[in-house]
Amino acid sequence: MVDGFGRFRDASVRSLSDKGPRSVAGQVFVLQAAVVVLLVAGAVLALVLQSRYNSDRDARSRSVAVAQTFANSPGLLQAVESPDPSKVLQPITEKTRREAGVDFIVVMNTEGIRYTHPQPGRIGERFVGTIGPSLEGKTVVERVNGPLGHEVQAVVPVTDPDGRVVALVSAGMKTESVSGVVDRRLPLILATGVVALSLATAGTALVTRRLRRQTHGLDPVEMTRMYEHHDAVLHAVREGVLIVDGDARLLLANDEAERLLDLPPDAEGRRVADLPGLDPGMAELLASGRAATDEVLLSGDLLLAVNQRPTDRNGGPTGTVTTIRDSTELRALSGRAETARERLRLLYDAGVGIGTTLDVTRTAEELAEVAVPRFADFVTVDLADPVLNGDEPGDGAEGMRRAALSGIRADHPLYPRGRLIDFVPSTPQARVFAGGRPELVTDLSGSSGWYAQDPGRASRILDYGVHSLITAPIQARGVVLGVANFWRSQESGAFDEEDLSLAEELVARAAVSIDNARRYTREHALAVTLQRSLLPHALPEQDALEVAHRYLPAQSGVSGDWFDVIPLPGARVALAVGDVVGHGLHAAATMGRLRTAVHNFSTLDLPPDEILGHLDDLVGRIDQDESGPDGDAGIIGATCLYAIYDPVSRRCSVARAGHPPPALLRPDGGVEFLDLPAGPPLGLGGMPFETAEFDLAEGSQLVLYTDGLIEDRTRDFDVGMEMLRRVLAGSDRTPEENCRAALDALLPARPKDDVALLIARTKVLGADRVADWDVPADPAAVAGMRAAVSGKLDEWGLSELAFGTELVFSELITNAIRYASEPIRVRLLRDRSLVCEVADGSSTSPHLRYAATTDEGGRGLFLVARIAERWGTRYTPEGKVIWAEQPLPAPAEGPDARARSAVDAAAGAPP
Repeated sequence: MVDGFGRFRDASVRSLSDKGPRSVAGQVFVLQAAVVVLLVAGAVLALVLQSRYNSDRDARSRSVAVAQTFANSPGLLQAVESPDPSKVLQPITEKTRREAGVDFIVVMNTEGIRYTHPQPGRIGERFVGTIGPSLEGKTVVERVNGPLGHEVQAVVPVTDPDGRVVALVSAGMKTESVSGVVDRRLPLILATGVVALSLATAGTALVTRRLRRQTHGLDPVEMTRMYEHHDAVLHAVREGVLIVDGDARLLLANDEAERLLDLPPDAEGRRVADLPGLDPGMAELLASGRAATDEVLLSGDLLLAVNQRPTDRNGGPTGTVTTIRDSTELRALSGRAETARERLRLLYDAGVGIGTTLDVTRTAEELAEVAVPRFADFVTVDLADPVLNGDEPGDGAEGMRRAALSGIRADHPLYPRGRLIDFVPSTPQARVFAGGRPELVTDLSGSSGWYAQDPGRASRILDYGVHSLITAPIQARGVVLGVANFWRSQESGAFDEEDLSLAEELVARAAVSIDNARRYTREHALAVTLQRSLLPHALPEQDALEVAHRYLPAQSGVSGDWFDVIPLPGARVALAVGDVVGHGLHAAATMGRLRTAVHNFSTLDLPPDEILGHLDDLVGRIDQDESGPDGDAGIIGATCLYAIYDPVSRRCSVARAGHPPPALLRPDGGVEFLDLPAGPPLGLGGMPFETAEFDLAEGSQLVLYTDGLIEDRTRDFDVGMEMLRRVLAGSDRTPEENCRAALDALLPARPKDDVALLIARTKVLGADRVADWDVPADPAAVAGMRAAVSGKLDEWGLSELAFGTELVFSELITNAIRYASEPIRVRLLRDRSLVCEVADGSSTSPHLRYAATTDEGGRGLFLVARIAERWGTRYTPEGKVIWAEQPLPAPAEGPDARARSAVDAAAGAPP
C-alpha cells in the first residue's frame, strides 16, 4: 500500500514541478509586488480625487460666502433701487471680486437681468443659471456653462426689511481656476506615490529573500517525516478515503475505508471490479470516475454517504479520490428531526393561515384546509349551531352543524358541510364535547360507540378505507364550541399518541380565532340591528324630490354612517347625510343621537349653517360629558352635510361640516361637485359654518354620500370622486338606477367602511299651484284678501276649504298689520296639503295662549291651531313667515264642518 501511495505521490510532485514558477518564494514576490502596485496606485488616485473634491468644495463655499456677504452688505438695497444700479454697483463688484479671489460677482433683478458683470458687455443680458429657488428665499449652488466658460456659481436672494426678494447676487469661479489648484498639487502627489512604491517593493524583496532561504533549508529527512505524519493522519480519520487510478485500479484505501467496505488486506493494487464483497453500486461508482456529492449507497447494513472527485484537474494524474462516511445513525436521527420540523412548520402555517378573517365558518374552513393532506386525509369541523350565529353553545352535543369539510378526495361518505348532526352519547364527538379532552381511535372498525351514530354511513366510511380518527375539542375561555375530527384512510398510517398531541395543539390555536370570530359576529349583528333600527325604515311622502337611497354596512364592522329625508313647511325638504368615526355599537348609538338631534333642530326651521352650529355645540357637550378619567372621548369625530330644497323657487341651500361635497347631475348629463365651504368636523368648535345657495333646474339629481363610497385603500380620495363623476355623467337614469350603478362601480367585494348614498331628483311646484299677494298695512285690506283667497280656492277646486282658509288668513294678516311691520306678503301653496303663509318684516314670534271667556280678543292663534293640521314660524333674513297647513279634503268629509266646529270650540275655550 505504501509503495503504491509513494508512486502516486511522486507522480503528483513531478506534475506540479513542471508548471509555473519553480519556487513558492518567486510566486509570493510577484503577488506581493502586484498588490503593492495596486495599493499605491489606489492611494495616488484617492489623493487626486480628494484634492479635486476639496478644491471644488472650497470653490462652492467661497462662492456662497462671497455672494451672501455681498447680498447683505450695507447700501446694496439703495443701490439696487437707484435709477442706474449698474453705474453704482459695477465698480464695487469688480473691486470685491478681485479682493475675494472669485472670478465674477453678478447682481441682477428678480427677472434675471444683470446689473453687473466682469465683462461689461454682458450687463443687461439675462443671467445664465437657476434663479427660481432663490426667488423663494433659498440659496442655489450649481455648475453652468456661462459667459466665462464652465463655472461654479452660487445664487442668493437680496431681501428688503419686509422679507421680500428684491434682487439676486451670484458669485462664482471658473472651473479651470478650480482645476488649476489640483494640477499644481499633482507632481507632489505622484512623487509621494513613487517613493511609497519604492519602499514597498524593497520590503517585498526582503520578505521574498527570507522565504526562499527558509524553504531551501528543508532536507530529505524532514520532508520524509512530513509525509509520514500525513500518512498517519490519513489512517486515523473516521472517514474512509479511496484513491483509484484511471484504469479503475485501487491505489490507496485507509483503515476506515477497509472497515466500511469490508475490503480484503490485499485490495490495494487490484481492480475495483475484482474486489470481493464490494457492493455493485459502490463498485460501479468507483470505476466510473464521475464526480459525486453525498450520494447514499448501501453496503451491507450500512448507509454510506459518498463524495468523489477526479484528480486530473490542473494537470494531475488521471484517477479519482473518494471519501466515505457512515450515515446510518445520522439518517435515523435526521428522519425524526424532519418529522419534528414538518410538525413545527404545520403549526406555524396554522398560526399564519387560520384566523385571517372574523368569519366563524371561514375560520373553521381554514383549520380544515391547513391540515389536509399534511396531517390527515380528511378533516371535519362540527360547531354548536348557536356558535355560528355568535351565541354561546348549548350543554350537549345535540344540534351541532358541520361548518367545514376538507379532504384529499371529493367522493367521501362523510356527512356533508352544513348538515345538522345530533351525536349520540357513545360517539367520540359527544364524549369530547362533554369532557373537553381529545380522543384517539386508532382502529375505527373496532369502535362500536362510533359505529352506533349511523351504522349505514359508518359501514360506507370503513369500506371507503377510513380507519383512524382523532377528535379534539375546540375550546376557548373554558367553553367547548365544537369538535374537530381528523380522519386517515388507507393511504396513510394510523394516528399515534404524538399525532394526538399535535392535533390538540393545532385545534387549540384555531379555537382562539373561532371564538374571536364568534364574539365579533355577535357584536356585529347587534350593531347592525341597532344601526338599522336607527336609520329611516321608509322615506316620508313629499312631492319636492324623487329620492333613492342605499346603506351598506362594512364587512369589518358597523360604522356611524347615516342619512335622512325631512319634510319642512312650505313644501320644502331637508336632506342630511353624516358619518361618525369608528365602528361598533358606540358609533351606531352616536349616529342615532345625531340623527335625532337633526330631526329636533329641523323643527326649528333654521338655515343649514345654524343647524350645523347647533349640532357642533351638541357634539362638544357630549364629548365633555362622556370623556372618562382616562381621557377617552365620547365622539372621536363626526361629519355632516345638510341641504334644504325649495320646489317653488328651485333654490337649494347647503352647508357641510367636514363632509365630502355633493355631486350635481344636471338634466343635460353634466356632473359637477358643488363648491361649498368645507367647515370643520362637528365637535371642534370655534369656526362658523357657511351656507351656499344654488338654483337647480328641474330634473337635476343631487348626490349625497359618505366617504366610504369614494375612499379606499387602493385609491386616493380624488380618484374616487372622479370615478363617481364618470359613473353619473351623461346618464338619463333614475335615482334608483344611479344608486345601483354607483355602488357597482365604486365598491369592492368586501368594503372596509360603511356607505350611505342618497340621490334626490328635483321637482318643481308649478306656478299653477302657487298664489301670492302683497298686502298693504291697512286693516281694510283683509276683506279683499279673503275674497282673493276664496277665488283662488274655487279655481283649484278646493271651495270646501274656503271657510277655514279665510279664517286662518284673516287672523294671520290682521296680526301682521297690527303687530308687525311691512312688507306683508301672503302665499298659498297647493301640495299634499294646503299651505297658508303670511310673511312680514318683524322678527317677533307670536305665542299661543288661552283667552278668558270675558276677553274680546286673544283667540286668533288658538283658532288657527284648531283649524290647521300644523302651524309654526320660520325666520328669514327679511323677517319671519307664519305658516299653517290644512289637509286636502277627503271624499267622505268636507273640512268646512271641521273648521266651523273649531270656531265654536275657540269661542267657548276655557280660561
